[in-house]
Amino acid sequence: MEYVSRVPRPPLDGLIDDLYYLEGTPPYARLTLPPGPSALLIVNLGAPFRIRAGTDIETAEYADGCVVTMPTRAFEFGYPPGTRSVGAHVKPWGLAPFLPMPAAELCDRPVTIEQVWGRPAVAELRDRLATADGPHEMLTLLEEELMRRLCETAGLGLVRHTSSVIAATSGAVAIGDLSVAAGVSSTHLAQRFKELIGVTPKRMARTYRFAATVFSINPAGPIDWGGLAGGAGYFDQAHFGHEFRAFTGLTPTRYVEVRRRFLREHPGHVLDGWPLPAD
Repeated sequence: MEYVSRVPRPPLDGLIDDLYYLEGTPPYARLTLPPGPSALLIVNLGAPFRIRAGTDIETAEYADGCVVTMPTRAFEFGYPPGTRSVGAHVKPWGLAPFLPMPAAELCDRPVTIEQVWGRPAVAELRDRLATADGPHEMLTLLEEELMRRLCETAGLGLVRHTSSVIAATSGAVAIGDLSVAAGVSSTHLAQRFKELIGVTPKRMARTYRFAATVFSINPAGPIDWGGLAGGAGYFDQAHFGHEFRAFTGLTPTRYVEVRRRFLREHPGHVLDGWPLPAD
């Protein structure tokens, strides 16, 4: 697969981790994405892809693209044999200035990009992207579209600052201390988080802690599960295992088996690191 990415220019860099172009054959027809502290915007330029947002939700097809706010459970992506898209990996709070609705309405409910920006605007953007001269020009076009749509968002400074503290501590921070430091009530802080991110500060802290724990695992070597759980601040190994199942649907040992399968079958693949084979 071809993968091209870059960090957008200010002020988008405070909202978006990177803009990316992806084209080619995916390593697996279905990939599971555990919930992480990020959101996603995809403009699809190839055949439709499919998303299943949880085991109790039916798979839906997305032709134009999709918007995914910070999730609370694993998503399953079904890719066509040849996928082609342009998108943005967005910081948890980063979608808020581009959404016409509260993020809470979209939590674990991916929507088409047409539902967010409207069909005529998305059709025009997709046409311009499809006729662009290569990936770098496509990323510039997406960046310009995002700059044009950037809106002032009430409460974003509060949510962004508080989220940054949570991220810097990998979720190991008392939520009550955050509201005191911000000079607002815990209820007000939770409401702002739900409105702009879709989840509460407590949920975000759990997600950052889980993500930091997963990224600290070296699947190629031996793993001290007890030490890993203790170092990440989990009460005990049972608590650690419960969180793993809640986030991935897998036990820690099964997770590593699946991760090792990806490494074995597709060493050095551009998508390795977070997605897991669902087949």
